[in-house]
Amino acid sequence: MLGLAKQKNTALLMFGFMLAQLSFSEVFAEQRPFNLGSVATKVQVAGWDIDVRPDGLGAPFGAGNAIDGEEVYTDRCASCHGDFGEAVDNWPALVGGEGTLSSHDPVKTTGSYWPYASTMYDYIYRAMPFGEAQSLSFDETYQIVAYLLYMGDIIDEDFELSHLNIGDIKMPNRNGFLLPDPRPDVFTLNEEPCMENCDTYSNIVGKARELDVTPEEEG
Repeated sequence: MLGLAKQKNTALLMFGFMLAQLSFSEVFAEQRPFNLGSVATKVQVAGWDIDVRPDGLGAPFGAGNAIDGEEVYTDRCASCHGDFGEAVDNWPALVGGEGTLSSHDPVKTTGSYWPYASTMYDYIYRAMPFGEAQSLSFDETYQIVAYLLYMGDIIDEDFELSHLNIGDIKMPNRNGFLLPDPRPDVFTLNEEPCMENCDTYSNIVGKARELDVTPEEEG
């Protein structure tokens, strides 16, 4: 008799569990009209929520300075970008290029081109080192960014870059980007986009062959 009672209790528990699962499935089905996949948990969403905005919003807790950053940069970045950000082979330079953006041969680096230090943090943490993306800690990323800013004469070597001040760093090219977007096929602040016969100003500043981006004909 005792064995039979245990079996009944187990059956009731299993039935209750199945009802609960069905009720959850119905709730999730309402959120997923095609009933595909599953609803992401808060932990799963947090793993993807790593963007850092221009004002520093979203920057993770951490800090670093250029003194510590030099060692991390040398170990994790210099093999491609050079000991001083000058670049190795065809890898991009990270330092220099000031005053070249309006020339026929602009050098776009973190110091000469990028408008926000927070963008540097976002990209480096998200995608670097090449082939080992997101292997850097928060502090290591702050240290690398601080080292690059120091080499670009933007901060002092002992400046403590952190989540509290990364949005306040004044980059040389912060005002070098046009807002609203001047292209005619995008929405402006107060108008509909122009899709045909658009009257827009254009100024040719160089030719592809002069910029050395056109392959030379052989023979």
